[in-house]
Amino acid sequence: MYTIVTGAAGFIGSNIVKALNGRGSKRIIAVDNLSKAEKFKNLVDCELADYFDKTEFLERLTAGDFDGEVDAVFHQGACSNTMESDGRYMLDNNYRYSLALLDWCLDEEVQFLYASSAATYGSGGVFREERRYEAPLNVYGYSKFLFDQVVRQRQETQGAFASQVVGFRYFNVYGPRETHKGRMASVAFHHFNQLRSAGRVKLFASADGYGSGEQRRDFVHVADVCKVNLFFYDHPELSGLFNVGTGRAQTFNELAVANVNSGRALSGLPALPLDELVALGLIEYIPFPDDLRGKYQSYTQADLSKLRQAGYQESFASVEEGVAQYVQWLNAHV
Repeated sequence: MYTIVTGAAGFIGSNIVKALNGRGSKRIIAVDNLSKAEKFKNLVDCELADYFDKTEFLERLTAGDFDGEVDAVFHQGACSNTMESDGRYMLDNNYRYSLALLDWCLDEEVQFLYASSAATYGSGGVFREERRYEAPLNVYGYSKFLFDQVVRQRQETQGAFASQVVGFRYFNVYGPRETHKGRMASVAFHHFNQLRSAGRVKLFASADGYGSGEQRRDFVHVADVCKVNLFFYDHPELSGLFNVGTGRAQTFNELAVANVNSGRALSGLPALPLDELVALGLIEYIPFPDDLRGKYQSYTQADLSKLRQAGYQESFASVEEGVAQYVQWLNAHV
């Protein structure tokens, strides 16, 4: 049997491929769009059985070429640009494509593990997998929200699915294999590059009632994201929609301090507190961008109650732990 990973050359997808390889699995079919060719680098150290462009893959899937040959689909492929303004493209790419994969997986009784997003929640203060807390701020969030809604409605009208359908609402994921993402890469990645190129990290000044650098996000390391995916892969009896974060909101100041001090540690320098890093000019505050007003989540924190109830009990890396690991990886690979 083959395991399919869509978005396999992307950030989370390539990490899932590598995690599957780590378990001895090599019968992996990678699906992606390599128009942005540099993404191939994410797969260089991975073992694959085959690769398909996303368009050819969908054509062959619907033609029956993979019937009876697949145990699971990890659907990570999507346009994740939160600033994308072309709603037709976003819905076709993120919603309609996902729907076609869902239909095939249900028909073939294949496990379907897909990427949703914390962007479905919007600016509310509660991040629980319930309809009343969902109000996306951009069309990316809406495309994910819409697909989640369709899955919910089908479960309500059809009852339990014959095979696993599980969605993961990823919070702010960071870690290896995201260097191709440009502006949409994690803040941790941008901080590393800013420090290397300009010698300082830039944070947003006070906005939306938050002090400078005090906006808070639930930052989760991609290794933990992969562990959650594989837990559900190993438990095909579990279905539903689950938050994937640490359950702890941390400030951008904490993220920047972790990044700067991790870089200092590599140079044999001691860690310093926030106020000293600001005084030394290693952390700088800049005005909040106008183009992000009304589209920006100043606070996110995953409610992990449902994930824990499903049986996942592993701990998640804190910003201090995860960023230190990531900076070491970036220093060796970028």
